[in-house]
Amino acid sequence: MQTNSRLFDDLARLATGALGTAQGVKAEWENLFHQRLERFIGEMDLVPREEFDAVKAMAVLAREENEALKTRLASLEKQVAVLSKAPRSGKPVAGKAKPATSAK
Repeated sequence: MQTNSRLFDDLARLATGALGTAQGVKAEWENLFHQRLERFIGEMDLVPREEFDAVKAMAVLAREENEALKTRLASLEKQVAVLSKAPRSGKPVAGKAKPATSAK
């Protein structure tokens, strides 16, 4: 009976060692994969996240300013239209003479 117990102990140690080795191999492959992936991405000349976020914020700000300027332009155009339709003061405009009224 002791022989069977010793055999099982040896098999358990062997399985434990194989599992540890398999985990080590897995960690090595993951490390190698990550290194190759980082090198590949580095060669692709991609933009870092921080720079992308900064440019995105600048674009949002520019869009907001553009909308504000559109609103202001529309308001100014309305004012010009109102002023161009408004009656002028009593001052004569160059090139236009008042019609003469004859008193009889």
